[in-house]
Amino acid sequence: MEQKNFKFNKKKRVVIKIGSSSLTHPETGNLDFIKMMHLVRELCDMRNRGMDVCLVSSGAIAVGRKTIGLTERPRAISMKQACAAIGQARLMMTYEKIFSEYNQVMAQVLMTKNTMENPVSRENAKNTFNELFHLGVIPIVNENDTVSTYEMQFGDNDTLSAIVASLVEADLLILLSDIDGLYTDDPHKNPNAKLIDVVEQMDDSLFAMAKDSTGSDVGTGGMATKLAAAQIATSSGADMIIANGEDVCILHHILDDSFTGTIFKANRKD
Repeated sequence: MEQKNFKFNKKKRVVIKIGSSSLTHPETGNLDFIKMMHLVRELCDMRNRGMDVCLVSSGAIAVGRKTIGLTERPRAISMKQACAAIGQARLMMTYEKIFSEYNQVMAQVLMTKNTMENPVSRENAKNTFNELFHLGVIPIVNENDTVSTYEMQFGDNDTLSAIVASLVEADLLILLSDIDGLYTDDPHKNPNAKLIDVVEQMDDSLFAMAKDSTGSDVGTGGMATKLAAAQIATSSGADMIIANGEDVCILHHILDDSFTGTIFKANRKD
């Protein structure tokens, strides 16, 4: 199946995940305000197209770490949680300022693993998302790292974004990463590695291609976590895309069906 046949501009509800490494300057680890401004503009334009939009944003720990002057990623769970508590407020303040320039209302939604495992909490969360979409609000989601260590262990919000896509019944999940998509081998080490344009069916051979590593000092998600996310998203009925978040303007290229990346075709399993 070719990329142009997916017609992503017809999607109704889209979840976008962006990682820490895509929000920060690699040289300093500080927030890249220009990239954040471009990201928000893209999200607001998707809203203007009539789409429901949800952003799953990493970056709280990275921002908090820089705020208190840590030069390396913290290892102790308590220190990660402290950095998250500091960084989450700063990250949301930055998003709020930029969204307000486009007269777009945003909301913060912090989730834990228990939110999804408890049927009552899960239904409450779903109702909240639906009401926010109805109001035209863009929810910004992150793991509640101050009380939960699930995201810290499972990788840069890849899994969380897929769970959110399933919860809100999105028809598209976009993972903005530091790589163009899924390759037949590690492109950093093998110049002959080829990008896979479309994955129509998840199977064991795909996981054999994944390298559970990341080239960033601020991100934690490798390709294995992205494939795990693809399993969750596609089985819930959403197409999923892995694309390079170096230029966040790729979002409108995706909607125009003209971009570089890997598409995982929806394959709902009831």
